[in-house]
Amino acid sequence: MFTTVKNAFKIKEIRNKIFFTFLMLVVIRLGSQLPVPGMDRHYFSNWFAAQTGDAFNFLDAFTGGSFLNMSILALNITPYITSSIIMQLLTIAIPKLEEMQRDGEDGRKKIASITRYVTVGLALFESGAMAIGFGRQGALEEYNALNVITAMAALTAGSAFLMWLGERITEKGIGNGISIVLVINIISRLPQDISQLFEQFVFGKSIALAVVAAAVIIAVIIAMVAMVVILNDGVRKIPVQYAKKMQGRKMVGGQTTNIPLKVNTSGVIPIIFASSLMQLPIIVSSLAGYKGTGIWSEILKGLNSSNWCNPRQPVYSIGLLVYIVLVIFFAYFYTSITFNPLEVSENMKKQGGFIPGIRPGKPTNEYLTKILNYIIFIGAVGLTIVAVIPFIFNGVFGASVSFGGTSLIIIVSVILETIKQIESQMLVRNYKGFLND
Repeated sequence: MFTTVKNAFKIKEIRNKIFFTFLMLVVIRLGSQLPVPGMDRHYFSNWFAAQTGDAFNFLDAFTGGSFLNMSILALNITPYITSSIIMQLLTIAIPKLEEMQRDGEDGRKKIASITRYVTVGLALFESGAMAIGFGRQGALEEYNALNVITAMAALTAGSAFLMWLGERITEKGIGNGISIVLVINIISRLPQDISQLFEQFVFGKSIALAVVAAAVIIAVIIAMVAMVVILNDGVRKIPVQYAKKMQGRKMVGGQTTNIPLKVNTSGVIPIIFASSLMQLPIIVSSLAGYKGTGIWSEILKGLNSSNWCNPRQPVYSIGLLVYIVLVIFFAYFYTSITFNPLEVSENMKKQGGFIPGIRPGKPTNEYLTKILNYIIFIGAVGLTIVAVIPFIFNGVFGASVSFGGTSLIIIVSVILETIKQIESQMLVRNYKGFLND
């Protein structure tokens, strides 16, 4: 990885792309400090400190502290991520969108354009909920229509601006623009979180206890990163043989290739879906100012991950079991809409391909489905382990940090994918140079 980065800086074209990306990231971090007009930032600091749950901690980690600062980038790219997921789901459900996706580059541009409009619509909805919900509780210096509209406009513009910057990084930078924006937000919180861990478990303790605590913290982080790398790179290759056939006077075919099925076929999507679903009632209740007691209050505590794995309150760990079930369910659900074994088997049959030992058609479909189900289960279990480890340490030891399994998976996956993109750009440049010679 470091060799790739080192070699990339030797190439002027790629070096300029890296510098452009770096400047865009600087702009993003500066924008995260610009306050929303009319918002009382001290209110958010006090309100955030009073929160016992981590539903908003999750959002603040994804926004790189912009939510806590209530800057113009408080919504960040979360509306764009939600919009992209919605469009992926609708592409499966709506034939017109599916047709656009098959139209090649023109179709993808149309879908990207629709995604932008949906992003702005979601940003308007979310900014309105925040401006009205928090404004009623005193977040606005003066709660009136003008200040609410101003806050909505600022938050929506900030989200749209970040979306535009992400696309510029994809176009003129090193690629993966939106993902890189998300990663830099998460990484910006890591120094604070790690220092918080060391202050809680290392500093001020006896030398022996401090050494053991530091070793455990470092070992857990390294182990989680290693597991994420294994999950991200794990692939089951299904061999495919193409029959020989005559085309004119030439014999073509007879090639051997494979279908690479990733172990973590759905990426981090199941965790994001499950976390969002679990935290939605908590966020809505907080914005509505709910502070009641009774059954609903107990349900909210069960949905709150900060109460999971607590030996003194084991009943709330039922929420963790619900979370695990949701992660596994969404792993199967998301993979089922992004990979269709029937379509793959039909395409193989049309092209004269077959899996050795498996007949084309229905047997191939059944074989791919069987293998895919095994792979999804292994990937879902791996995702669950990475996601649950921080909850265990939080519940048992009180080690609350904003970077959890979700953040680590995103960081490692995006870094590995970005390195691969840089390598491919270097490879393309070498080919071009060879052809020009």
